[in-house]
Amino acid sequence: MTVTEGAGHSPAAHPSYPGDGDPLGLLDLFGAPFVRDPYPWLDRLRSESPVHHDPATGLWLVSRHQDVREILLDNDRFLPDNAQHAATPLPVAVLRVFARARFALPPALANNGTPSHAGLRRVVTRFFNAQRVAAAVPVIERVAEELLDAVRPGLESTGGCDLFTSFAQVLPCRVLMELLGIQGVEPATLIRWSDASLELFWGRPTLERQLELAELVVEFQRWLTETVRGGAAPEDSFIGALARHRLPDGSLLDVETAVGACFFVFIAGQSTTGQLVATVLSRALAEPGIWPRAAAEEGLAEAWVEEVLRREPPVTTWRRVTARATRLGGVELPSGAQLLLMLMGTGSDPDLFPDPERMCPHRANIRHHLAFGVGRHRCPGASLARTEAAVALRSAARALPHIRSAAESAEPPMLGLLSFRAPLRVAVEHRP
Repeated sequence: MTVTEGAGHSPAAHPSYPGDGDPLGLLDLFGAPFVRDPYPWLDRLRSESPVHHDPATGLWLVSRHQDVREILLDNDRFLPDNAQHAATPLPVAVLRVFARARFALPPALANNGTPSHAGLRRVVTRFFNAQRVAAAVPVIERVAEELLDAVRPGLESTGGCDLFTSFAQVLPCRVLMELLGIQGVEPATLIRWSDASLELFWGRPTLERQLELAELVVEFQRWLTETVRGGAAPEDSFIGALARHRLPDGSLLDVETAVGACFFVFIAGQSTTGQLVATVLSRALAEPGIWPRAAAEEGLAEAWVEEVLRREPPVTTWRRVTARATRLGGVELPSGAQLLLMLMGTGSDPDLFPDPERMCPHRANIRHHLAFGVGRHRCPGASLARTEAAVALRSAARALPHIRSAAESAEPPMLGLLSFRAPLRVAVEHRP
């Protein structure tokens, strides 16, 4: 993964930008300063250039809450077609790897603006609706308890551990596998495939790294294809439902599109939820009094998750492309303009959220954040992700009451992709 050392959270002042001149001209969306502490840059964008052209990427950065919401709700002017394009152009050598494997992911969900989207979304949503999520709580609690039971002996004997690799990263994967009826693969393998996909398509890896990642992505797609095509998935499983799904013209869903839907759901359901859990734990440990309260106070874990989603969501940006020349936020955009919606920045928009740098559970308007998007393409797994993160925090606070952030955790390595940001280590130590 693309990582950077350091993790600033909530600076109250303007940034110390390197050099003089136009600070926004120095913005590097993949650079260590932005990944480590994006808030000053986001504040500057929102106040000085809310629709800002970034020459380094060619993207138009949209940072005000009202503008981003307008884009997400207007599916005629702003299309999702580029939502999953590679952030770093794939070189010929990588394209050859894909061509040999006949790798293809047709539009299915996040990048699908065709009439097939609504039916596919209904299939997916059926597995993540409120009733199923409520029924899944005992599963989440059981898996969390099993993982924390495995963590405790090592923590007590060595005095420390990393809750990212041992807990936050694994919990969503195991839960997803149980809920969707996924068998015949180890959680560690699914995690490796999913993380490789994120880094290849949303990172800025070197050519050598791109080739390594491409091989893993091909493995992922090959396994998904064999699983979908094999016909062995139970009818009531997620893959079984996709295999039986019919398109608007009455034809059965093709294997490639079913694989594309699985690809999206598996990554969103495990990697991004794991990133959310890691951030929720890290921020709770850093905020005085939250850890013990999360263990005992009803509703506090849920409220804390919502504040983290507002201030520090794992999905930090998303993309859209203009269908025609249009005006947004006082700026004229040409047809085909590539937009980067700064979801993370919208959660700190002071026009909507007073004192945005302050973590304040139970904000009256907290559900107005855009961490899961809004409208036709709103994340179908939002309820499950919220629930998993709340259960993870409450379970960890109860099972490990005597821990605190390790000294090293003040500057953990950060995942620094175009659309994803989270701590890659949640180092804790046992406090006698």
